[in-house]
Amino acid sequence: MHVVILAEFAGVSGGAEKVALESARGLADLGLSVTYLQGIDGPVDPLLDHPRIRRLCLGLPDIWSRGALAGAASGIWHFTAAERVAAALAGLGRIDALHLHQWTRSLSPSVFPVLAGAGAPVFVTLHDYFLACPNGVYYRFDRAEPCALKPLSAACIAAPCDAKSRAHKLVRVARSAALRQALAGHPLHVIHVCDASRQRLGALLGGYRLRHHRIDNPVRTRPGPAAAPERGDAIAYVGRLTREKGADLVAEAAAAAGLTALFVGTGPLEAELAGRPGVEMLGWQAPEAVGDILRRRARALAAPSRWFETGPLTVYEALAAGIPVIASERAGASEKVVHGETGFVTAPEAGALAEAVRALRDDGLVARLGRAAEARFRAAPMGLGAHARALAELYARVAREAACAAQHGVPAHATESAIG
Repeated sequence: MHVVILAEFAGVSGGAEKVALESARGLADLGLSVTYLQGIDGPVDPLLDHPRIRRLCLGLPDIWSRGALAGAASGIWHFTAAERVAAALAGLGRIDALHLHQWTRSLSPSVFPVLAGAGAPVFVTLHDYFLACPNGVYYRFDRAEPCALKPLSAACIAAPCDAKSRAHKLVRVARSAALRQALAGHPLHVIHVCDASRQRLGALLGGYRLRHHRIDNPVRTRPGPAAAPERGDAIAYVGRLTREKGADLVAEAAAAAGLTALFVGTGPLEAELAGRPGVEMLGWQAPEAVGDILRRRARALAAPSRWFETGPLTVYEALAAGIPVIASERAGASEKVVHGETGFVTAPEAGALAEAVRALRDDGLVARLGRAAEARFRAAPMGLGAHARALAELYARVAREAACAAQHGVPAHATESAIG
């Protein structure tokens, strides 16, 4: 089986890229042939160094590096991206599955008709809400709260919800309208990474020819004993330092409990957080270094997202290492946290988070939560091998269904609305 994975980067700069890279490696380890198409040139992760992985770079720029007008036009419909994707696919021979992970930084909606015309089923992992929501996170930045509007309704178009500006929102509205046209009539397999996302996006994606599937993101673990979080001195936060991800809430809650707030990452709130007492800033760190930092310092990982985050991956990785997690009830990753047993699930509010952090001053409780987290992960691992097997089985099942439908003269996607 030959699988083509299309992403915008070949190096890790966020969760979506990490999943794309790890799935490519996992599928290759299973014996599948993988072609990894990256939109933007840049660093290449060693995971792609495998005899069954072929990497091709489309040489596209980040659209917003082209200036405002050219970037806006390319973001709505990037003709060059469509041409280069089409040319790359034409030179690959037989393709059994096309799997898209990202498309907003260099590719645009223009690639969807190209993928649909390639003769293979198209899969899209929904790391965010861009398939439905113009700003991608279904969040009102103007109100600092989740959105409740119907995407592309009059109220949605009028809402000043974008994190950047009204002009940027209008470009994104135009891109969403172009996306609807690009997807019209084309079958698509969408992969949800959490149950909450599946439920929420399923309600927002009416009108498309979709098959919905549910597969956990992969969690890379390393050999060795579990962490000893009761020895840690800090509440850790890993990721982009933004208000919608709740970075400010971590600083407030840790200060209220008399613990250090340890931040690993960069972002708009960096200067504001650095000026607070009890805050330690480590900046961006390589994934391997993040794991070491958490094992040495973290009593718990906090992920108090204000938006309906589908992940983050760091929650799963912390639990696998035996580190308790405080997760927002709005985040999909909270599904993996058993409240009071492996961590706490709270409202993304300073008071609720501070209460959970204060409880973690108890060494005995922290040790019990950590042991339970690691044991639960061992009982139902979400490792790279399990993720790759789930993907391979999905690709094979869809191929069998298509072959059977063709044999009996039934349209290949006669059951687009089915849940896989």
